[in-house]
Amino acid sequence: MWLKAFTIAIVERNTEKLNDLMETIPSFEKKTDIESALSLLQEATKLVESMKDETQTSMIQMQKNIKFLKATQAPRTSSLDISS
Repeated sequence: MWLKAFTIAIVERNTEKLNDLMETIPSFEKKTDIESALSLLQEATKLVESMKDETQTSMIQMQKNIKFLKATQAPRTSSLDISS
């Protein structure tokens, strides 16, 4: 049951569910279950790393967009400017 739920969480990219399942890892008796759990844990690690990289890339792009928007804004002049 745990292996199936963990697999579904990986496919759905559901990090909250992965975290919950990581806190309740059962002890496996069969060698095949242990090997399956290890491979699923490796896949979960890859998933989290790729999501982290995607987030970092997205944040960098947002920072560039903000800088661009600030650079293209016309400078504000005070409505009380009497020098003109």
